[in-house]
Amino acid sequence: MGNKVILTADRTCDLTKELLERYKVHDIPLHINLGDNTYDDWETITPEEIYDHFYKTKELPRTAANSVGEYTDFFKKFVDDGYEVLHISLGASLSVTHQSSTLAAADFDSKVEVVDSCNLSTGSGLIVIKAAEFIEQGMSAKEAKEAVEELIHKSHASFVIDKLDFLAAGGRCSAIEAFGANLLGLKPCIEVSTQEHGKMGVNKKYRGKFNKVCIDYMNDIITKYGEVDTARAFVTHAGCDEELVESVRKALVEKNIFDEVFVSRASCTISSHCGPNTLGVLFMTK
Repeated sequence: MGNKVILTADRTCDLTKELLERYKVHDIPLHINLGDNTYDDWETITPEEIYDHFYKTKELPRTAANSVGEYTDFFKKFVDDGYEVLHISLGASLSVTHQSSTLAAADFDSKVEVVDSCNLSTGSGLIVIKAAEFIEQGMSAKEAKEAVEELIHKSHASFVIDKLDFLAAGGRCSAIEAFGANLLGLKPCIEVSTQEHGKMGVNKKYRGKFNKVCIDYMNDIITKYGEVDTARAFVTHAGCDEELVESVRKALVEKNIFDEVFVSRASCTISSHCGPNTLGVLFMTK
């Protein structure tokens, strides 16, 4: 028999319920503070409710990481049942979740291992799936951690944004930059650097209608990094029109590169920073 290992992840990995079940992943939601209330991501609040609140009040929620105590309680139930735990966290540059989960893991005498995905959304989700495959092969939590950390720099996350209103409101770009970009019809491609633990930067700026931009971006991004891992890719979005999402998915499938192409919806935590018309194509390279 293999090792008894439970795989856990921050909900910001943005895997669908079907994929969480398929790969036996237990996820933990981050918190959303809106007004005087605190909500759990996807459980007591949806991205649409965040968007509605923002458009009515111009107030963005404050996203909050789980505390050390919350991670301790989360891990404890698995360890008490005799399991090792491998946890994949949101990138350390993006949140203190990695620090909190690492501090919590220290209480369990090497029974809990934590991986900094150096990524967000399904950029982390791709790492979660790789970890699940290593565990299925019989690796211990420590062995799977070491194996998956070798692959982190091969997971590529990026996305294009139609309007910069949410990034400006969240302080990730100035109101002047947002106004200028919106006025000129510029749609920036934001790229995540796994070399910098999830730090984000602008890769390219597109111009034109968002539907066309998404296709142009998809064509550019899948040829950018070298030989792709053909196992799977994600089209992940924060609330785009269904027809747009389907057009990108279909165009990607028609390239006949990936064995599976999944559509995934971004969590509240991710969505609150980028706004509704945001779409990414995420995959790994060899």
